Amino acid sequence: MMTSRMFRSFVTAGVMVALSACAIGPDFKRPDAPTTSRYTAVADPTQRIIYGETPPNDWWTVFQNDELNRIMQQAKEGSFTLAAARSSLAQAEELLAARSGTRLPKVNLTGGTGRQQMGAQALGDFHLPTFTYYAIGADVRYTLDYTGGVARSIEQQQALTEYYQRELDAAWLSLTGNVAVQYFTIVFTQAQIQALEDLLAEDRTNLDLVTRAQKAGIVTKVDELSARSQLAQDATLLPPLRQQLDTARHALAVLLGKAPADWADSQTKFASASDLRLPDQLPVSLPSELVRRRPDILSAEAQLHAATAAVGVATANLYPQITLSGNVGMQSTSTGRLFDASSLAWGVIGGITAPLFDGGTLRAERRAALQAVQVSAANYQQTVLESFGQVANLLQAARHDEELLVSQTEAVETANSSVDLARRSYSAGNVGVLTVLDAERQRLQARLGLLDAQSKRFVNTAQLLLAVGGSNLSGG
Repeated sequence: MMTSRMFRSFVTAGVMVALSACAIGPDFKRPDAPTTSRYTAVADPTQRIIYGETPPNDWWTVFQNDELNRIMQQAKEGSFTLAAARSSLAQAEELLAARSGTRLPKVNLTGGTGRQQMGAQALGDFHLPTFTYYAIGADVRYTLDYTGGVARSIEQQQALTEYYQRELDAAWLSLTGNVAVQYFTIVFTQAQIQALEDLLAEDRTNLDLVTRAQKAGIVTKVDELSARSQLAQDATLLPPLRQQLDTARHALAVLLGKAPADWADSQTKFASASDLRLPDQLPVSLPSELVRRRPDILSAEAQLHAATAAVGVATANLYPQITLSGNVGMQSTSTGRLFDASSLAWGVIGGITAPLFDGGTLRAERRAALQAVQVSAANYQQTVLESFGQVANLLQAARHDEELLVSQTEAVETANSSVDLARRSYSAGNVGVLTVLDAERQRLQARLGLLDAQSKRFVNTAQLLLAVGGSNLSGG
């Protein structure tokens, strides 16, 4: 039966446990969302932009490209960068579980046996024969968190776990963005190579015609050399494009977690540039929504939260630490009487440790923690500003990409007409072969420029969807 003294001890402990709910240190307040409703000082582009809506979590699906969807799934399954981020999150979750356990008492099972002889110095005239003893029981130890230091340390680890969750989302965001960029680069580089190969075929046809005309005395040797030079110059444009294509393929293989030599991209039938479709509408989060969605902003917010909790931990260390410990067990000199009521033994101990002199270490650590909060707050604000700047740049890029596309389309149409006219004039003998070759060169430049403009538009569209926080693994 519990004695009255034991009862008073446990009641006192219970009261002190209740007092432990009072936490020292600042409570974290989530930064307010910005009040601005715009990303740019000038009018934002309105075509295809829908403000106040967020992209789907799988943002790339707005391109309605089954091949791109499949490649994204391969990246999700094969990326080692993503695997490392997942493991970092799992590690943080286990550390949180371990830290949360510090809130509860520590209970240990104890037991032992021994044989002992007490000396005369310990017992005086009393003689105690050598004896064997047996003991079994449990001891409990608990640190009273009346300052909230333990609670703040758990809060700090929770914030760090949130940070690693957002880092995982950011890794996924970066991975999907890089995959999309390399995919579009491959598609449009292939189209540029095809356009150049078509031109080289025309150059060879022109050279053949001019060579026959020169032999027939219709044109001069200069015309033939000009046609041959045109073919050679156009051929020099092909190796850089092939290198660009190989680089993009190798980069995509690495993103998918494959060695370039092992990734059989020949099995991947990349779409033609003409088959790609831009989304009709682009959802763009408002600034107030962006700060609650982008992984890098949420990551910076989690770091600010962790730094704030660290101030509470450092503050609690300035106060006395109170611990309670107790033990209960059975002790006997024979195993037969080990579990008799008379063998019961127990004890309750309270302890306090207060810092008296530490050379200013604890207060300096608290001041350092306060400075860390200022650092995290400044980093958070900078991250928000940089994200707004990125979205603003990409919104203006959407405007300028469209203007460039219109100009390049007109340039191609004009160049096609110019080539047709030059060829008819050449057939009629009104112009020389140099005029035809120059018109064809201008058409090549226009076609390559159009493909480059289309490529930039797709890449910038993907980056805009990413910039407004269009992808994360947590589904937020």
